Amino acid sequence: DFLPLKCDACGEVFCKNHIRYDDHECRSAYKKNVQVPVCPLCNAPVPVQKGEIPDIVVGAHMDKDCKYNPAQQKQRIFTNKCLKPGCKRKEMMRVVCEQCGGNFCIKHRHPLDHDCKGSSHPTSKAGYAALMRASQTALKSTGAIGVPSHGSLQHNR
Repeated sequence: DFLPLKCDACGEVFCKNHIRYDDHECRSAYKKNVQVPVCPLCNAPVPVQKGEIPDIVVGAHMDKDCKYNPAQQKQRIFTNKCLKPGCKRKEMMRVVCEQCGGNFCIKHRHPLDHDCKGSSHPTSKAGYAALMRASQTALKSTGAIGVPSHGSLQHNR
């Protein structure tokens, strides 16, 4: 079953098993095989005109137009240092306390965990609930009986 097929890039004749550019290692494949190469440094697509050799065009891009910055690879992601004295943790994103405005790590983000000097009442229902649980635990450990249903702490939404 030899059906002669002519390669549209180099013009040579091949069988059906070798007609693909890669199968016969066609040296003229760049003329027809239209693919957009990507710069290995900056990962930007590099436009190649018909008839140009992609390797040469990408090399020229790397020499002139490439936006690759080797210093950018060394930038630190975890730059937000916890303000709690003694804590050396750093977070990728800022974790700001709503009461004092300080930046803390995940472990010290709650006002009770970093001895917050901000406003005296919690700003959320979760904070109010945490304070109530803490006060109930403290009262139980001291032997007090009963906890008022509406504590003296205020809470805002």
